[in-house]
Amino acid sequence: FMTGPLVLPVIFSIAVVLGGANAFTPAASNALYPTLVPRAELASAIAWNSLGFQVAAIVGPAFGGILYAFGGEIVYGVSVAMTVGAVIAILSAQTPKQQPVANARGLAMAIEGLKYVRDNKTVLGAILLDLIVVFFGGATALLPVFARDILHVGAEGLGALRAAPAFGAAIVAAMLAVRPLERRVGPWMLWSIVIYGVGTLIFGLSQFFWLSLGALAVTGAADMISVYVRQSLIQFATPDAMRGRVASVSFIFISASNELGEFESGVAARFIGPIGAVLLGGTVAIVTALSWFRLFPQMAKADRFEEPRIIASEPERLEPQTENSA
Repeated sequence: FMTGPLVLPVIFSIAVVLGGANAFTPAASNALYPTLVPRAELASAIAWNSLGFQVAAIVGPAFGGILYAFGGEIVYGVSVAMTVGAVIAILSAQTPKQQPVANARGLAMAIEGLKYVRDNKTVLGAILLDLIVVFFGGATALLPVFARDILHVGAEGLGALRAAPAFGAAIVAAMLAVRPLERRVGPWMLWSIVIYGVGTLIFGLSQFFWLSLGALAVTGAADMISVYVRQSLIQFATPDAMRGRVASVSFIFISASNELGEFESGVAARFIGPIGAVLLGGTVAIVTALSWFRLFPQMAKADRFEEPRIIASEPERLEPQTENSA
C-alpha cells in the first residue's frame, strides 16, 4: 500500500521490530510448556509441537503459493489473521501464575542463567552440540547450487530438496508423539547426530536426485530425534525459576548457529567448493557426536529425561538389642 523512497526503510524497520519481538518467544514458550501439560507428558508435548512445526514447514509454503495467485495482500492478510488467532489462543490458555522472583535484577539474572548453563554439564553439552553441528553441518544454504549445478533439477527440484528434511522430520515427530523415547535418551541423541552426519556425506557425494532427496530426508529425521531429546533434556534438567533464562541462552546459540552456519557454508564453498563444504559439515557432525561421549559423559549416559524419584520409606524401628550373657 506504500510506494516511494520510504518503502525500504519501513520494511527494514518492521523486520527489526519483528525480530526483537521474536527474541522473547522461545524463552516464554519454553517456560510455558511445563505449566500447560503434566510433567509426565512433557516429552510427548514437545514431540507434538515439533510435529506441528514440521507440518507447517511443508504445507505452509505450498499454501502460501496458492494464496499468492490471488495477490500478495491476501497472503499477508491470512498471515495476520492466523497470528491474531494464535495470540487469542495463548491469551485464553489457563496457565497457573508464576511465582515472582525475589530481588530480580535483569543483568544479575542473565549472568545467573549463564552460570547455570556453564555448571550443568547436561544442558551445556546439549546446547554446544547443537551449536557446532548446525554451524558446520547445515547444507540448506547450498541447496540452490546443488539443484542447479550438480543435480540439474531446476526450481521444482529445489523445492523438493528443501521440503525433504521437513518431510523426514515430520515422520519421526509423529512417531515420537505417539511413542516417546523412554530409555537411553543420551545415546539416542548422539547417535542420531552421527546418522545426520552420514546422511549429509551421502548428499554431498550423490549425483542422483532421488538419492539426494532420501539423504536429506534422513538428515531431517535424525535431526528431529536430536532436537526432541535436547529440548526434553533441557526442560527436565532446568528448575522452573531458571527455565526462561536457560531457554534464552539456548535461543542465542541456536540463532547464531543458524545464521552464521549459512555464512560458513558460503565461505567454505568459496574455497573448497559446494561438495567439499557439505562433506566438511558431515564430517564435523560425526566427529563432534563421537567426541561428546568422552567430553560430556553425564549427558551421553543419560538414560531417562527425568530420573525417577525414590521416595524413602520411614525407617524401620529397631528394637534395642540387649547383649546376651553367656
